[in-house]
Amino acid sequence: MKIIFMGTPDFAVGALEAVIAAGHEVTAVVTQPDKPKGRSGQMQFPPVKECALKHDIPVLQPVKIRTPESLEELRQYEADIIVVAAFGQILSKEILELTRFGCINIHASLLPKYRGASPINWCIINGERETGVTIMQMNEKLDEGDILTKITVPIAADETADSLFQKLSEAGAGLLVSTLLRIERDEIVPVKQNEAESSYTRMMNKSLGKIDWSRSAVEIERLVRGLNSWPSAYTYINGKSVKLWSCKVADCDAVYAGRAGELIRLTKDAVEVACGKGVLRICELQLEGKKRMDVETFLRGNRWEEGMRFGNR
Repeated sequence: MKIIFMGTPDFAVGALEAVIAAGHEVTAVVTQPDKPKGRSGQMQFPPVKECALKHDIPVLQPVKIRTPESLEELRQYEADIIVVAAFGQILSKEILELTRFGCINIHASLLPKYRGASPINWCIINGERETGVTIMQMNEKLDEGDILTKITVPIAADETADSLFQKLSEAGAGLLVSTLLRIERDEIVPVKQNEAESSYTRMMNKSLGKIDWSRSAVEIERLVRGLNSWPSAYTYINGKSVKLWSCKVADCDAVYAGRAGELIRLTKDAVEVACGKGVLRICELQLEGKKRMDVETFLRGNRWEEGMRFGNR
């Protein structure tokens, strides 16, 4: 098939590479505009643009896709279908209906659960044991289109958002190739989503990472994994921020009323913290202005003591 591919981050690159490898003709790639990076302000290409240029595919980067000019430009590429994977802009009805097979979207959850932004992070934070990828026929509503295909992916006990991101990217790429073949053969019967089972996720932002030590150790451990590597979970001690990169639940049931956030045990390679319920063992952390390191290395250069407490700045 002739495909217009719309996507922006790393998650979408695997899908783009897969359709190229499967022999489809990608007539154009649409992605977000380049953005400045870091203190230097040097402009950085979106990952999908880098992939497209490597394969000599025309790249479009409209600031707004919902304009008559963008619609007319897309018409020139005479595609059979539009594939969307984490593009980052809402499409107009005219674009959704532009091609013979319309627009399909690769969504990183088992719809209708976890519609919206950041489904990968939230399924870990919420303690789900499995998630997956859904390919749906897009309509004008947010993630409410008919389901075409699905694949389930288990969530490991030590899964981070980064590791699950990679799993789902690979699963979505394979599912996309098989789905396109079935669309060509008219083998798919779309299934409407069950609204009674729907849920929506919140956008990720840095404030979500501030740890509330009155929560249980289980909840905090999931938060750390779900926000790894961005925006990351953090707390404060002695006026400095501390990012937590890895931790384990040392005790699920102990209750430390009034002591939440207190450092209750320190050994050469462990810091254990009282939570509202249970104890959290910190394994890897990063003090403000320092590098990320394991606790044993950290404690050799930093004098923390039992009785100190995490909390607000």
